[in-house]
Amino acid sequence: MELRHLQHFVAVAEDQHFTRAAERLMVSQSGLSASIRALERELQTPLFVRTTRRVTLTEAGRALLGEAERILAGVRAAHDAVAAVQGVLRGTLSLGAEQCIGGVDVAGLLAAFRRCHPDVEIRLRQAGSEAIADEVAAGRLDLAFAIRTRRDSDQLRSVPLSSEPMTVLCHPSHPLALAGAVTPEELGGEAFVDFHPDWGPRRITDEVFAAACVRRTVALEVNDVHSLLDLVGEGLGVAVVPRHFAHKRAALTALPVKGTGETVYETVAMLPPPQATSPAARALMELLERPDQQG
Repeated sequence: MELRHLQHFVAVAEDQHFTRAAERLMVSQSGLSASIRALERELQTPLFVRTTRRVTLTEAGRALLGEAERILAGVRAAHDAVAAVQGVLRGTLSLGAEQCIGGVDVAGLLAAFRRCHPDVEIRLRQAGSEAIADEVAAGRLDLAFAIRTRRDSDQLRSVPLSSEPMTVLCHPSHPLALAGAVTPEELGGEAFVDFHPDWGPRRITDEVFAAACVRRTVALEVNDVHSLLDLVGEGLGVAVVPRHFAHKRAALTALPVKGTGETVYETVAMLPPPQATSPAARALMELLERPDQQG
């Protein structure tokens, strides 16, 4: 099994189209098709269902995709490791981050990394914590800054960065604004502004209300922090968010949440196992540990 066959397979799986994948790889479409056929012959099974508009993975193709991504990530890590031994950090740093994450200044950290390692290409992907955890575990990201969403495993480990309580944000004219502090039970009848279910703050809020056996209605679902703050600012709902979000919109009223036990918003760095962690990811973590880089 040749590495180029796996590279071609992953590209077609990502693009779901032979022509687009060939253009991205800068190879001929006929050459790409021949590469995929050779891989299918070797594995003695079809990897794609081909139609006139797109291609989709067969069950065997889905099984191969995760392994192929891990193999290619390992090869990249091997190249980077050799370069690091030679005294030059090269290659690519693929980083995932949830938006407005606590405990780390992502932009400042990447700027410091660029100054120290100008030959490393930086790629940043923003998404919900659950999605980027999957990306790290699959080898598609070198590391990620996110909310702890699962226990450590043989494919994913977490390095704690910070923790903070959750806070209710509401319009200053809202009846709750004078309450001083609220419980999940007191919020049960409210309309909520919240993130998509795979975002860290949403998952934690869901856990808080489930533990209190309180149903809630998410009337407005967003995928960015500023939209959430705008909607709360217009009085369209309340939001339960990490405490540091309150500093982004001083005009809103922030209320502590009582009766949540030990439920907190915990930020972590998600990495693959130590032996699979790339030199670039290790260098970024070393920078993060410096006092001047603490978020």
